[in-house]
Amino acid sequence: MTVREHDRSLGLRVIAAFEAVKGLVVLLAGFGVLLLIHRDVQALAERLVAHLHLNPGSRYPRIFLHVATGTTPTRLRLLAFGAFAYSTVRFVEAAGLWRARRWAEWFGAATGLIYVPFEAIAFIHRPELEPLLALVLNLVVVLFLGIQLRRGSDSEVAGVITRVWLRDVSASGDPKSQQ
Repeated sequence: MTVREHDRSLGLRVIAAFEAVKGLVVLLAGFGVLLLIHRDVQALAERLVAHLHLNPGSRYPRIFLHVATGTTPTRLRLLAFGAFAYSTVRFVEAAGLWRARRWAEWFGAATGLIYVPFEAIAFIHRPELEPLLALVLNLVVVLFLGIQLRRGSDSEVAGVITRVWLRDVSASGDPKSQQ
């Protein structure tokens, strides 16, 4: 294995592990949502706001409490289903990247690009470390996958040219006659 192939393999595996962790976090959150079915979600939300010493009248705690008030078991099940679907997509992508599958590189680059505008807007509205890290990390992943896809397409073209040349050489028996 060359240095370039090792770097590619290591990079893809790091990204695969990152995607798997994202899938696991969302999967655990989905299980957590399922635990809230048939519970008093509003009372739990009020206790959480009080425990974190948040002002229930300020913007985000008020939104959180409002959402908790309108929660139904059906909505919780739908939210959990969405979390399971999302985590499944992340796990499939992680498995494909771990095995260096080309479709996973395309999928990872495409899904990563979807988040870039939202992360950029979040950073513009709130220029803090977290939105900046999310944006930079996502851009690094997208750029790495894009570079790998570009290199892969170059090597695929070279492979096709080599196969055609070898086929022509074997048909004629003389490589110099092909020049």
